[in-house]
Amino acid sequence: MDAVALTAPERVEIIDVPKPDHGPNDVLVRMLGVGLCGTDTAVVRGGRKVPQLPWVLGHEGVGEIVEVGGFVRDRRVGQRVAIEPNYCCLRCDQCRTGFTSGCSDRIAVGLTAPGVLADHVVVPAAFAHPVADHVSIADLVCTEPLTVARAAVRRSGVQPGHRCLVVGAGSQGLFVCQSLLEAGIAPSVQEPHPGRRELALSLGAVPDEPGRAVDHVFETSGAPGALESALERLVPGGRATLVGMNPAPVAVSSHAIVSRQWSITGSLIYDHPGDFADTIAMLEKGAIEPHRVLQARFSLHDAADAFASVRETPGKCWISFEDDSAS
Repeated sequence: MDAVALTAPERVEIIDVPKPDHGPNDVLVRMLGVGLCGTDTAVVRGGRKVPQLPWVLGHEGVGEIVEVGGFVRDRRVGQRVAIEPNYCCLRCDQCRTGFTSGCSDRIAVGLTAPGVLADHVVVPAAFAHPVADHVSIADLVCTEPLTVARAAVRRSGVQPGHRCLVVGAGSQGLFVCQSLLEAGIAPSVQEPHPGRRELALSLGAVPDEPGRAVDHVFETSGAPGALESALERLVPGGRATLVGMNPAPVAVSSHAIVSRQWSITGSLIYDHPGDFADTIAMLEKGAIEPHRVLQARFSLHDAADAFASVRETPGKCWISFEDDSAS
């Protein structure tokens, strides 16, 4: 069967791989669509190391169950599913308290386990979330990054009436904007790229007023210096939630944090199973339209072009397994 793999540094190709066998607690999924994000491009560029080459890419997947393991009772053939690509162990102290994003034995699809850009993939049944048939594939392919954004908003504690600034309008920043709007908050957005900024405004974000004080900052870009400049606008007692990552140290003093009584929180992925299930419930209700963030659609055999387009495309690129050509 066909799979999209990194075969050499910065080289993405279609390769032939065996159709996988599933275990008794797994389902076999025929893939329908996969979203691409900065993590995927970091793998391609070599910024995120993978165990071996060739390496099957991708982690934001949706598909249809075609086979069910013998011990699986709550999934069936024909169901469309969104794949939760972080397999927590469900045994460690963090998992037992519901803090599964802190699982030390977590398997990260596309990073520590082969990805989902293949005709068929095996998924532990508990991490293949059924979705109602009326939800579009375009919305479903956004489920995973949207869940990252909604988890960050949940953890932040923001409330309607709070003045929120979203730093960065890449796809993750756009999903944070949508999640805040869903919660009744119209955020301002700080983004130097005009196309990304205009897309954020089209979703309902408001133009940023430089220097305007805010109650909450969501830093999604990971760009050097972005957090420091945003914190300068944070009111005393304000909060900052960090989603973007950068290995460089942050230049903020403990004096500033203590004297202004800021709360600074990191938000990594989401917690199983509640965050993913809650996002799917919102999609089924039509309460949020993440497909509006999608801006470029490619076929499986145009995957190399798709990866090359991720950094330049405002919004999000995705790969449809049902397309014959890019659109």
